[in-house]
Amino acid sequence: MAATKELSVKESLQALWKLQRIHSKIDDITTLKGELPMEVSDLEDEIAGLETRMNKLETELKDIETEISNRKTAISAAKSAIKKYEQQQNAVKNSREFDALTKEIELNKLDIELGEKKIREATTAKEAKSKTIEDAAAGLDVKKADLDKKKEELDRIIEETEKEEAELQKKVQKAEKDLEPRVMQAYYRIRGSYRNGLAVVSVARNSCGGCFAVVPPQLQAEIKQSKNIIICEHCGRILVDESVMDA
Repeated sequence: MAATKELSVKESLQALWKLQRIHSKIDDITTLKGELPMEVSDLEDEIAGLETRMNKLETELKDIETEISNRKTAISAAKSAIKKYEQQQNAVKNSREFDALTKEIELNKLDIELGEKKIREATTAKEAKSKTIEDAAAGLDVKKADLDKKKEELDRIIEETEKEEAELQKKVQKAEKDLEPRVMQAYYRIRGSYRNGLAVVSVARNSCGGCFAVVPPQLQAEIKQSKNIIICEHCGRILVDESVMDA
């Protein structure tokens, strides 16, 4: 937003320093939250993934149980068929009929053997799948407990700081009104270049307050005059004098 009046360079520097102090306080709150917002988001995504995996595992387990049940039903039907064929053998009139019934009995016995083998394999798979589900459920419970703990901690910090942060954001908007657009854009560009968000720093002990590189005496003299916006030749931050800081 454009400044309400044309500012002198010193007034612009004062406004920049004021804005930087406000942002530094906001950054302190962000630091207080630390990695919690990202950790909460990552845990929520991880839990969603684990729940999807759990649902898939449970579906697979049900499929195995259905297969076992179907195999048992088929075995029971085969045993009933064998009894029926054995009874029919007692009433046959020739060897051809007897041999045909014998073949049916043998085929059903083979079906029973195959079914029992498949049941053993499915039972082993069921036990393994159940153990996987049990381990996954335990891991999911741990993740959920961790998420609840981190959410509680983050909510506490937000509750303690949200009022202050809201007030600081209002101050940011107010401070921005005192800056020309090109100056403000430069400030935000520099601020976005550094993790600590410092775009405006003072000269302390003959050094840049941002990168700690030595500031030449002639440049320090220019900074004191506050007639131009001086940029650190090493890190690109805006350098200000104590007179600006104390204003």
